[in-house]
Amino acid sequence: MNYYELLDKAREKMAPNCRVCKECNGVVCKGEVPGTGGKGNGNAFKICVDFLASVKINMDTIYENKGQDTSISLFGKNFQYPFFAAPIGGMSLNYNGSITEAEYAEAIVGGTLKAGGAAFTGDGPADNLFLDSLPIIKKADGIAVPTLKPWKNEKALEKIKMIEEVNAMAFAMDIDSAGLINLALAGKPVSAKSVEELKELTDATNLPFIVKGVMTAKGAEKAYQAGAYGIVVSSHGGRVLADAPATCAMLPEIREAVGDKLKIFVDGGIRSGADVFKAIALGADAVLIGRPYAIAAFGGGMEGVKMYTEKIGAELRETMIMTGCKDLRDITRDKIIL
Repeated sequence: MNYYELLDKAREKMAPNCRVCKECNGVVCKGEVPGTGGKGNGNAFKICVDFLASVKINMDTIYENKGQDTSISLFGKNFQYPFFAAPIGGMSLNYNGSITEAEYAEAIVGGTLKAGGAAFTGDGPADNLFLDSLPIIKKADGIAVPTLKPWKNEKALEKIKMIEEVNAMAFAMDIDSAGLINLALAGKPVSAKSVEELKELTDATNLPFIVKGVMTAKGAEKAYQAGAYGIVVSSHGGRVLADAPATCAMLPEIREAVGDKLKIFVDGGIRSGADVFKAIALGADAVLIGRPYAIAAFGGGMEGVKMYTEKIGAELRETMIMTGCKDLRDITRDKIIL
């Protein structure tokens, strides 16, 4: 199976919830929440794609070629690439149920691991959205990042214990899902989190904690005060606030505010290795990719996820070749034009 055949298979399998558009930019699926689209007019989804398209790359091929190293060290481990599968759950709620939560987790965790990467896994209103991934993470020697919804701390602490039991390398909480309609419809109590509430979670475990859903410099500083290992600059795929700004546009001011005190991840509209390059040049340490990974999982299972990971990795390496970057440290702000 090649990548285009994978897309055709995914298009059949994901209909009618996801059309597997030629350009995944949220135009066709706008307002489809639950579903795969962005909230309301879909602008918060589309603006992320449009912003990255507006960023240009400075080409430079006059240099001593010492090869290209795309690897990164995070959580005390080494990975082949600076990008990871974003947490996605709700195969029946948001997609069409043609694969189960366990099948999705197995494809994402196993496929990224085969390619030298890793995945964040999801959570949701039904208990199995979180629980089904745990045996798969354990089988993968903990090379994954389970992601909790912003439950009341009592419930979150129970889930952290479960995460510790499968030796996960880290855990995250997507605080940006506090206003997600799926959870409201299911009557599940989630809410915004104070610095003190987040600190209670970091103090309860030795696992690195990532706060997902930070969109301002002030928010990043609060996450640092709470003891977080890192943050994900994210608007939850444009699914919670229709008029949120482009995530990558917020990177420079967030990086300036926290420096190297936090690891900075970003998601939203990243669709190619060149986009990964742009995000790093803007200030990210690494990125998360969501919907395209779901398409790869539906279209090709574990092997499809591996293929997609290697595709994006090859595109990143090609961009590094064309810009004189030997490793990720060379991907600096002067490599791009805003």
